[in-house]
Amino acid sequence: MDTKQKTEEYGCPVARTADLISNKWTPLIIRDLARRQMRFSELERSLKGISPKTLSERLKRLEESAVIERTCYAEVPPRVEYQLTEKGHALLPIIDTMRDFGTVWLPDESC
Repeated sequence: MDTKQKTEEYGCPVARTADLISNKWTPLIIRDLARRQMRFSELERSLKGISPKTLSERLKRLEESAVIERTCYAEVPPRVEYQLTEKGHALLPIIDTMRDFGTVWLPDESC
């Protein structure tokens, strides 16, 4: 699909970016992987409330979109780790801006 067709099908670059990161968990996964590569179980623990099924689906979509890469190690038991790609790192300013906005405009009442 050429760029013009993709733009017509998915909208402008803002719409395509929003489509990529628009669910609740994706920005949080990117935030956590910004620190270091992580295993599935580590991500699951850091993302309180996410179901294993949802995490698996989000990781698969991010891998298909080349935002993260999955590395399998031939060990017993098998070890799989996830890390951000260059494309994933390019999303970090957006995540940082979301954090800044939330800090200023959406203060946590429980703090």
